[in-house]
Amino acid sequence: MTFQRARSDEQREIRRRAILDTAAAMLDEMPVAEVSLNELSRRVGLAKSNVLRYFESREAVLLELLDDFLGTWLEELAEELAAGIEADASPEVRADQLAEVLSRSLSERMVLCDLFGAQGGVLEHNVSVEVVKRHKRSSHAKLVTMVELVRRHLPELGDGAQTFCVMSLISAGALAAYVPPPPSLLAAYADEPDLGVLHLDLRDALRTSCSAALVGVLPRA
Repeated sequence: MTFQRARSDEQREIRRRAILDTAAAMLDEMPVAEVSLNELSRRVGLAKSNVLRYFESREAVLLELLDDFLGTWLEELAEELAAGIEADASPEVRADQLAEVLSRSLSERMVLCDLFGAQGGVLEHNVSVEVVKRHKRSSHAKLVTMVELVRRHLPELGDGAQTFCVMSLISAGALAAYVPPPPSLLAAYADEPDLGVLHLDLRDALRTSCSAALVGVLPRA
């Protein structure tokens, strides 16, 4: 991909979108930790200095992708929750169904989980105050959307819905760091089957985490 000098707002937006799309494609091939600004520049066909005209750092690119991916996921989650939760079921049943839908939905989106995992420790560093503020405003708006979705199907959560949503997303990021296990770990499990109890299935682990968080925030009868 090669570009002429961007002279209009439309051309600048096309180039900016190309950078984001290229970074997204890289995340399909490699974890967040391996996405470098040098390789991104090479793939998009721009000098590194030109990429930095549009995004102040690698982390700024990935934060914007996190915002994009989170918005897309929430749109899809609305349909998944509507299909997976029985409106007339008891609160306990609906809580179980909520945990099932969320764990399945998040475990099928490893890139999103990987970005969540890198958010606090990596992506929110090496960026300016303005970039962080823009990201946090976007994150807050999307959190409000998620809370509304969850409360629509489990209104019994009340104010606890926000805590549940935050903890679910943090858990998804933390647990995704263990998946997939490296070859050395798989070999260790094969050599010593008793160690297999430590093998993590992301969907199962997320379901347990979501269920535990729901127990903590659902009002007691």
